[in-house]
Amino acid sequence: MKSEEKKNNKNAHTTQQEENQKEPEKNQQEQQEQQMQQQEEAGEKEAGKEEETEEQQDAAGKGEEAEGQQDVASEDSDKKKTKEKKKDKKEKKQEKSDKEKLAELQDRYLRLQAEYDNYRKRTLREKMELTRTAGEDILKGLLPVMDDFERALQSIDEADDAEALKDGVHLIFGKFQEFLRQQGVKTMDSQDQDFDTDKHEAISKIPAPSEEMKGKVVDVVQTGYYLNDKVLRFAKVVVGE
Repeated sequence: MKSEEKKNNKNAHTTQQEENQKEPEKNQQEQQEQQMQQQEEAGEKEAGKEEETEEQQDAAGKGEEAEGQQDVASEDSDKKKTKEKKKDKKEKKQEKSDKEKLAELQDRYLRLQAEYDNYRKRTLREKMELTRTAGEDILKGLLPVMDDFERALQSIDEADDAEALKDGVHLIFGKFQEFLRQQGVKTMDSQDQDFDTDKHEAISKIPAPSEEMKGKVVDVVQTGYYLNDKVLRFAKVVVGE
């Protein structure tokens, strides 16, 4: 019995010693586990801090990006406003230029109209003066012929020589013809010419004295005249048939 007790006591003592030996190891293991847990918690905290830092950085980046976008939008808005201002200035300048052009055209039109009115009035005045002056020149040119006729009439009663009287009349007639020639008037030669309705006016028809005179002017009743190659008066003639 005693030996068994001793044996049990010995085993108990041995077990106690083993437990006493294992207890520091257990405590050490627990401390290691606690340290590991603390390290893990510290790592998690650091990871959380890093994530938070990254989130803050992302937020900061987004904020900077938003600010950049705002700056770009503001810059675009300023450019747009500047462009609109330039466009408004250009349109106002164009509108002003168009108004100036319109005013210039109106002024030119009024000036042209005034010049035309002055030209028309001046032309009418010059035409009237020319007509009056031309009439005066013609009448003035006829006065010497009238003087010759007056002298011829005065000498008719006193003249005894008919030949001298004839010469005087022929002289006056020649002088008058020369005056008409100077004015562009010349006599139309119609005697024995072919009848031409553009120059002649037939007042009668008679039998032709010969075959050659058929359709020709046999006699000139009234002499025709040209004015600068234009018929001034048709010749009144007798036509042979």
